[in-house]
Amino acid sequence: MNFAKSRLPEFIASFALFEVGSTTLFQIGAEAKQDAWLVMLVAALAGLLLLLMHLFIHRLDPKRDLYELCLTYFGKVAGMFFGSIFAAYFAYEASRNLRDLGELASYVLLNRTPIGIIILIAALVIANSVRYGAKVVFLSCLVMIPFIIVSYFVLISMIAGVGLIHFENMLPGMENGVLPVLKNVPDVIAFPFGQTVLFLVFFPMIHQQKNMRRAVLVTYGLTAIFLILVNQMNVLVLGPKLAETVTFPLLQSVQLIELVEVFERMDILFVLVLFIGLGTKLVLFYIGAVAGGSRITGTPYKKWVIPFGIAIFGMSFISPNFTHHLWVGIDVVLKWYPIIQIGLPVILMILMLVRKNKRGSDVAS
Repeated sequence: MNFAKSRLPEFIASFALFEVGSTTLFQIGAEAKQDAWLVMLVAALAGLLLLLMHLFIHRLDPKRDLYELCLTYFGKVAGMFFGSIFAAYFAYEASRNLRDLGELASYVLLNRTPIGIIILIAALVIANSVRYGAKVVFLSCLVMIPFIIVSYFVLISMIAGVGLIHFENMLPGMENGVLPVLKNVPDVIAFPFGQTVLFLVFFPMIHQQKNMRRAVLVTYGLTAIFLILVNQMNVLVLGPKLAETVTFPLLQSVQLIELVEVFERMDILFVLVLFIGLGTKLVLFYIGAVAGGSRITGTPYKKWVIPFGIAIFGMSFISPNFTHHLWVGIDVVLKWYPIIQIGLPVILMILMLVRKNKRGSDVAS
């Protein structure tokens, strides 16, 4: 992988777009209904702890990426095994984002085009971006993020301006107690807040290491607040029951905008914004998987672009329909993600601390 150093602003732009990604496409913590914002808040705080752990791991050994850390501290054989797990996880997440992108395009824009053709074209475009490495993608994100910020600001302002927000939909608060809130928190940690483990692959690329920690934490906080507000806006506009059942709740909210018979079909703008977010998340997961193949085998980065592209394309068709795709994502794979997002990084951190303390003892003696 081309680990050319990147500047902090472009990395932060990529981090923010990754966190937003496909999150606004769905209603997060929907089972908690009007208390979804509480689920998101608690999960975001837990995700902050995970991010602090990732930053601490990087601080212990700032020159090595995730796969090099696995090979160094788990040992060669175990390191290859756990590194392969991370690479497979990133590839699977990329395939889920690819399917989301295809379903969204088919639902809104290209409903007469076979979804297989849509996904194939998207996969080819993304693979071409991955071929150039992370630095180029980071630069692209820096260019796109002003458009994303302005677009979301316009959409949210118009939803509020036409009187679609009804704050009474947040009442009664915690109607069924705290249990429904806590029940949904683990899944929301896994998606989207626990996915920051991917950035252990990219942290060594940052040139301004001194300011990175503060910038990443501030960006995470602002992004988390934004996601909580946008997620709760679905409840305020559609009501808790409808927000839970609609496939794309924020898209449904945006489609309600009608302003002086001029500003209609604002859903097209929202879909464009979603494509950028989904594409960013997809390409970064894809790069993370390809980097794993390169690091684990010691072969050139570009040789893994096509094999992983084929795997990602194939995995995107595991589910026969979008309903099954959502069910697998929510009720099956999310239950296993804590092992990868929390368990393995915790073990890695412990091994790094043990190694560091052992070296300190050897030097002292």
